[in-house]
Amino acid sequence: MPGPPTSTGLPLGEAAKAIGVSQDTLRRWDAAGKVETIRDAANRRRVPVTEVERLSDRPSRHRAGDSLSARNRFPGVITSVEVDGVMALVEIEAGPHRITAAVTRDSVEELGLAAGVAATAAVKATSVMVERGPE
Repeated sequence: MPGPPTSTGLPLGEAAKAIGVSQDTLRRWDAAGKVETIRDAANRRRVPVTEVERLSDRPSRHRAGDSLSARNRFPGVITSVEVDGVMALVEIEAGPHRITAAVTRDSVEELGLAAGVAATAAVKATSVMVERGPE
């Protein structure tokens, strides 16, 4: 846990880092009543250590990693690849979701995409990218 907590809890930034969320998220959670915060003598928000511990027990959030900035990533298995000319449709079953990505034929060939191959659909804005998973 970062820094020594005071009797009034952790500063918002330290609490957010310890929980793995942004300060803005903690502020929204506070406004929605999802987290208890207190105010110090200077009227700064602080998060009690008990709240940090409670919220730290959540499943860890996916990190984008160094090679791709998209945070909305859906690991799964390719269920079909339909190649037509220079384009292809790749369908990935990711848990209860089926995601279809339009990619180039070259991408299918270079990544070795085929039914049964582990892959991750990375969604950023309106684009769907495909990252091949480990074998």
